[in-house]
Amino acid sequence: MVKKGDQKKVFVGLSGGVDSSVSAALLKEAGYDVSGVFIKVWQPDFWGGCTMKEDRLDAMRVCAKLQIPFYTLDLEKEYKKEVVDYMIGEYKAGRTPNPDVMCNKYVKFGGFFDWTMKRGADYVATGHYARVVAGHQKICQANGLAESAKEIRGPESELFSGGRLVRASLLAGKDKNKDQSYFLWTLTQKQLSKTLFPVGNMEKLVVRKLAKKFGLETAEKKDSQGLCFIGKVEMAEFLKHFIKTKSGKVLNESGEIIGTHEGVELYTLGQRHGFKITKKTTTEDRYFVISKDFKKNTITVSHNPLLEADVSSKEIKLKEVNWTLGQAPDFTREYSARIRYRQPLEKCRFTQSGKNLVIKFTNPQKAPTPGQSVVFYDGEVCLGGGIIV
Repeated sequence: MVKKGDQKKVFVGLSGGVDSSVSAALLKEAGYDVSGVFIKVWQPDFWGGCTMKEDRLDAMRVCAKLQIPFYTLDLEKEYKKEVVDYMIGEYKAGRTPNPDVMCNKYVKFGGFFDWTMKRGADYVATGHYARVVAGHQKICQANGLAESAKEIRGPESELFSGGRLVRASLLAGKDKNKDQSYFLWTLTQKQLSKTLFPVGNMEKLVVRKLAKKFGLETAEKKDSQGLCFIGKVEMAEFLKHFIKTKSGKVLNESGEIIGTHEGVELYTLGQRHGFKITKKTTTEDRYFVISKDFKKNTITVSHNPLLEADVSSKEIKLKEVNWTLGQAPDFTREYSARIRYRQPLEKCRFTQSGKNLVIKFTNPQKAPTPGQSVVFYDGEVCLGGGIIV
């Protein structure tokens, strides 16, 4: 039994969903001094689908059930600036943003993380499907750091080996269908050494069973979808409130006009809806956006989303690269990476080109899109990532 004075203090980011709820329950069961925190973010006043009040109420119910303190943390300004404004700016510039990555960087592991540290927290915790280990054997041996791997799960797990601090490694979640390490590549050693992912070593089905076991009202709650925190929104309608758009022409791969669109800024490569095809075709196949021309305000579509040769590349240049281990790995070795969420990992190597990192894939990558994240792995270890230039 852990004595009260020896308990590690952890603040859990509660979204009102099942994953973060179970995370809080598991940590309390493990002997932590647990507090729940609901993060209040900016919400558009023109959107009627906000679930924040209901989500906050669910988070409060979880804390009441677990008999732990509940806090509400207002991060509206941070979310508006670093997530919403960033996203709008990327669309205006013709790039494809990744708001979930920025939400993790600036909100969950930015404002929330800093708030907890100022209050004497030993750890922060979230319901992400990812893992943190102290001294991952394969990675740390390659860097001359630690000798063994130990998952950070309980109060007894510290980032020390032989009296010295060792590296914290970010690993993919055990449930490959739910793995969220792709969205966590911006995390630093300071953040990882103070972070717990209690459900990262579990399958989603197990998490729901545990929610029922703990008697949590979120046990049957559906997973949230869409934009981080805000939920599922119609992106084009959302952007129209912030970007002045002009309707234009939809072209096929031969340059023929076959339809109309609502504004080139509203579309991303691979998108298959939001435009109108007016020319009759002999096939019922869907059209995909394969290119955009901002000067002419046209988009080109095809039945094959990967038709054009210029959307396939073996080499991709990246900016704003972060290495989760705090240092770059051995560039003479082969690694793997993905250029979009849930894409199968592809073999690659790294080279440096001035301020940018160049990632060289063994096989050509289809539709690498400026603004999106490329995330690197060594086996199950997430080494970091960068943004496509």
